Amino acid sequence: MFVLANFFEALGMVVGYAIDILWWLIIIRALLSWVSPDPMNPVVQFIERMTDPLLAPFRHWVPSHRIGVDVSPLFALLLLYFLKVFIVKTLIGISFRLR
Repeated sequence: MFVLANFFEALGMVVGYAIDILWWLIIIRALLSWVSPDPMNPVVQFIERMTDPLLAPFRHWVPSHRIGVDVSPLFALLLLYFLKVFIVKTLIGISFRLR
């Protein structure tokens, strides 16, 4: 069972790192929106491609033109925090129970 426990622990860690990377990409994108960078910059395009799938549903639910501020990054960060607390801790908890 230790092999399965190690698998769940490794999976939890990888998912945690992926969430951390996405967290920072969203923060960087929010900061970039304040300075209006060149949209043709490959780094800016990469950040937009990586964060758009997560931000788009929140932009649909809370249109920014009504309140004047795009709050979709805030909701996305809250979702990522929930996923990290729930999924990652659950996977690591499963791995400890299997040992």
